[in-house]
Amino acid sequence: MVTAMLFAGGVGSRMNAAGKPKQFMEVGGKPIIIHTMEHFATHKEVDKIVVACKEDWIDYLKGLVEKFEVKKLHSIVPGGETGFDSIHNGVVETASFSTKPDDIILICDGVRPILTEKLITDCIELTRKHGTAVPVTPSIDSLLYSEDGDMCEKSYKRSSMYVTQAPQGYTMEKILWAHSEAEKRGILNPVSSSELFIELGHPVKLYIGDRRNIKVTTPEDLDMLRATYFYEKFKQLAREEINEE
Repeated sequence: MVTAMLFAGGVGSRMNAAGKPKQFMEVGGKPIIIHTMEHFATHKEVDKIVVACKEDWIDYLKGLVEKFEVKKLHSIVPGGETGFDSIHNGVVETASFSTKPDDIILICDGVRPILTEKLITDCIELTRKHGTAVPVTPSIDSLLYSEDGDMCEKSYKRSSMYVTQAPQGYTMEKILWAHSEAEKRGILNPVSSSELFIELGHPVKLYIGDRRNIKVTTPEDLDMLRATYFYEKFKQLAREEINEE
């Protein structure tokens, strides 16, 4: 079984969206989270979808799922105070029905609306083979390290640096182990599941993702998403006109 677990429990404070969480902002007449869910709902290898949502927006999300007829949704659970809390709630919910050790969970932000079928397929295939699969893109910028954001005394070799993306794939056996160990060791708020595994001393399998697979976090990201969406629509219309001729 393959379950997509989307976490969308945040308020999007960096988006300055006047009270509406960023996952519910619309692009092309459709909320960002619905765009994201549809990529998993239409993928032939994904069996179920679980969403960890900001609690007072759960009913709103249920209405959107019904309106846009999103398939494969199994359940919506309350998010937590942090992103990791939301992921944990979604993992626990997934474990209630996905009980085989080699079942797969795809953990993804609810605000990655430009996912591709290939990216999801690669994640599933590599997770089956390695137990973990984390999409990344090579860093194209030089990286400097600073504790205070003011003075820097350390840099990193760019060719060894990668930017993580999602979905991140794990077998249920491995993700449940990681969350259990996090509780035992007092690891309260890892930035991502891959960083949790690394902090626990467990390597993760990397694979090359897609630079277009943006996480919509800031107003600039939203502008890029809208530009990409309408550009793709324009290309589609152009192709249709050529075919008609």
